[in-house]
Amino acid sequence: MSGILYGVSVGPGDPELMTLQAVRTLKTCDVLAVPRSSDENDRVAYEIARHAVPEIVECEVVELYMPMTRDQEELRRTRAAAVGLLTGLLSAGKNVAFLTLGDSSIYSTYNYLHNAVKEQGFTAKMLPGVPSFCAAAACLGEGLTQPHLPLHILPASYSGLEEGLDCPGTKVLMKAGKSLPAVMEELRKRGLLSHTKMVQRCGMEGERVFQSLEDADFSSDYFSIVVVKDGEAR
Repeated sequence: MSGILYGVSVGPGDPELMTLQAVRTLKTCDVLAVPRSSDENDRVAYEIARHAVPEIVECEVVELYMPMTRDQEELRRTRAAAVGLLTGLLSAGKNVAFLTLGDSSIYSTYNYLHNAVKEQGFTAKMLPGVPSFCAAAACLGEGLTQPHLPLHILPASYSGLEEGLDCPGTKVLMKAGKSLPAVMEELRKRGLLSHTKMVQRCGMEGERVFQSLEDADFSSDYFSIVVVKDGEAR
C-alpha cells in the first residue's frame, strides 16, 4: 500500500499556534520532508515543529531543495527532483509530512508538490494552519475585515501591487522580501504610511511590531507582514 503525503502547516512562528492535527500527524508520520533553499531561512519550519513536537528529532528527515527563484527552468528541474524523491518514499509505503510555514494553501511551495503527487496517483492531504497575516493582525490588535469591505492579500514583490493598493478595504502585503523599501516608497507616495502597520518575524525570536510606519526605523526582512487600511476600513 502506498503512503500518504501530508502538507503540514506549522503556523507563522510560535509553536503554540500549531494545530492538534498537525502535532498528531508529525508524531505518526514515517518521514519528515523539509524544504531547503540557499538562504538563512532554511529549516525554520522544522525548528517550529521541533519545539512543538520534540519527538521529531528521532524521525527520518529528507531535505528537498526548493530554491527561492523566479527562474522557471530551475524551478521545473528542482520541483521534478522533489516530486521524484517524494513518490519514491510513498511507493515504499511511507507516510511523509512536508513542513510548510503558515498555511499550506497560501503562497506555499507545497501546493505544487501536492498537485504533482496526486497527478501520479498518490494520496496527498493538506492540513490547515494559522496564516501569518492572521497572527500578525492579532499581534497588532487589529481586525482585518468590515462587513461591507473586502480583504485583499497581495504578493508585494510582484507586479500588480499598485492596482491592488487602489482596491477598497484592507490590504495585506506579503512576500515583500528585499522589495520592502520599494513597497514603503509606493505607500509613501500614496500617503498611506500613516494607515500602515507591520509585524516582522511574528511569533519568532526578534519579533518587531510597528503600529505606524511613518518615520519608523526598520530593515527588510523576509518575514514581514504589512497591513494597509483605507479610510473606511479603519
